[in-house]
Amino acid sequence: MLDRFRMVEPLRSRDFAFYWAATTLALVADGIYYVAVAWQVYDLSNAPTALSIVGVAWSVPMVVFVLWGGVAADRFDRRLLIALAGIARATAMSALAVLALTGAIELWHIVGIVVLFGAGEAFAGPATGAIVPDLVPERLLVQANALGQLVEPLGWRIVGPAVGGFAVAAAGPGAAFTASAACFLGSALAVSLVRATARPRAEDAPGTSALREVAEGYRFVRSQTWLWGTLLAAAVSLLAFAGPYEVLIPYLVRNELDGGADDLGLVFAAGGAGAVIAALVLGQVGLPRRALTFMYLTWALSVLVLVPYGLATALWHAIVASVLGGAGFTAAIIAWTTLMHRLVPGPVLGRVTSFDWFVSVSLIPVSFAITGPLADAIGPRTTLVAAGLVSTPLMLAFLFLPGIRDVERGST
Repeated sequence: MLDRFRMVEPLRSRDFAFYWAATTLALVADGIYYVAVAWQVYDLSNAPTALSIVGVAWSVPMVVFVLWGGVAADRFDRRLLIALAGIARATAMSALAVLALTGAIELWHIVGIVVLFGAGEAFAGPATGAIVPDLVPERLLVQANALGQLVEPLGWRIVGPAVGGFAVAAAGPGAAFTASAACFLGSALAVSLVRATARPRAEDAPGTSALREVAEGYRFVRSQTWLWGTLLAAAVSLLAFAGPYEVLIPYLVRNELDGGADDLGLVFAAGGAGAVIAALVLGQVGLPRRALTFMYLTWALSVLVLVPYGLATALWHAIVASVLGGAGFTAAIIAWTTLMHRLVPGPVLGRVTSFDWFVSVSLIPVSFAITGPLADAIGPRTTLVAAGLVSTPLMLAFLFLPGIRDVERGST
């Protein structure tokens, strides 16, 4: 029976199996953290502006360091980078746990500590995005990426939020931060057991400077309309989406829907359920022939769900919105990562992935910075609805850039 289930084929590789386990643990840690930090911040200051400040502190170092994370991913052992990033994030979670458990935690502590967390993500992201082609053959990339997008919602949006919500409700945020730290350490251990080394990297070219390597990655991105066009579309959509989603969904559940930390975990977990369904379907049947168009349409669905979030008057309304958003986002990411792995040469994949992160997240600090004041001015619900209605058509407009869909006709 399992022989017919194509999605599991990459797990027959020992190295991919350990990498998948490491990714799973890191995503569980992320899911625990997102519930715990939101609840801790709103315990200290029940205002969207407070969580906006924390979001800025997390996202700015990610933007600042992600290009150098891409250079590192092409120069050095990607396994080592992922492991070190896991240790850095475990350190940050441990510090938050100690402060929360001792009752000494203040908002400025969280702001300072999440800077380390964001820097760790900046180095983990490009290495994680580039390592999969080193672990599986090209024919299994769709299945490997589908597995990745299966474990992402399972870890980040189902198990992690459920554990985080239960831990916060039962023992407080400090217990949740402790669990997150343990998962990050387990992830670092699992990835250290991967044996495969990366394909030729930039370190194989002696005398090449880091800036020259960044420039090489930029030139490749600029030469590919499907790449730079989609990165700009991501930046625009995340400007309108990231802050409202990260800041206002926890606020909505806590203050408008009278939910607890466990209810917030349930809402996030529902998104994970939708994502799991999308990953299972695509892992089995593969991508449509027009993969880029499919990606934009499913991506549009995931952004538009901010509208029903803003209109929700009961917890189940938010749960339904989360299911739809999770399914759309995961389908889009599977299509995107598969296109990247198929069309970007291995020696520059880490740097191109870092440009993906850099451009995509470049406006996230702005999104966080404006979300709190905007919600104070027009209300959290109106902010959510406006963000969904504005970002969706703006993002879809990029699908009509001349040449962006050439990849669907076999021309890059």
